[in-house]
Amino acid sequence: MKRYSWEIYLGLSLVALSSALYLIHYAIFKDVHTTLFYTLMDIAFLPVEVLLVTMILHRLLNEREKSAKLEKLNMVVETFFSEMGTRVLTCFSDVDPQLDKIRKDLLVTDKWSDGDFFNVSGRLRNYNYTVNIKQVDLSHLQTYLAEKRSFMLRLLENPALLEHESFTDLLRAIFHLTEELAIRTDIQHLPDTDLQHISGDIKRVYGLLVHQWLDYMKYLKVNYPYLFSLAVRTNPFDLSASPVVR
Repeated sequence: MKRYSWEIYLGLSLVALSSALYLIHYAIFKDVHTTLFYTLMDIAFLPVEVLLVTMILHRLLNEREKSAKLEKLNMVVETFFSEMGTRVLTCFSDVDPQLDKIRKDLLVTDKWSDGDFFNVSGRLRNYNYTVNIKQVDLSHLQTYLAEKRSFMLRLLENPALLEHESFTDLLRAIFHLTEELAIRTDIQHLPDTDLQHISGDIKRVYGLLVHQWLDYMKYLKVNYPYLFSLAVRTNPFDLSASPVVR
């Protein structure tokens, strides 16, 4: 009851104010017929007014809530790439034997438009993400992902991820790769069949990571130019990338 007390007091106050105004109107003009006529007119229009106000307010509130959720979600994605995403992407792209086929497409600049991002994203869907598993430092990758396990768990606990299926899929793929590497006691001496299995897990992460990175770059360009500037200067696909401003 206490929770709704102020709403009840507000409603009663508004009804009392309305009644007082009608009484003042009658006291001044002494015209019951006119007062009742306009009162009924107002009451007749009230359902339509409530409908219009409800629809507008509902839409505005939904848009505001959606915008707030999207902002929180993008903050999570930004944290992921700052903490580990860019480094993992660099690790995999460096051992991609076919990277030159898409490297130019991923050299994002501040001149890119939404259309550029859209076109590149479309072309990347047809790319066969591969890695030379012999060149991957599995021991280092095993240790690194194990160190980041608690960080990824905290990301998954964020309720905002329920609204971002593709990023959730990426985290799940990374978790699976982390588990695959963690349960192998002798990571340096694996048979070729097992290396090919791990290679498949890496390719899954690699493909999801590239698409998520591109969406992340688009978001930074539109909303945070200063963060976008650093992301461009540390682009994992740019051979001349350097955080130093020249």
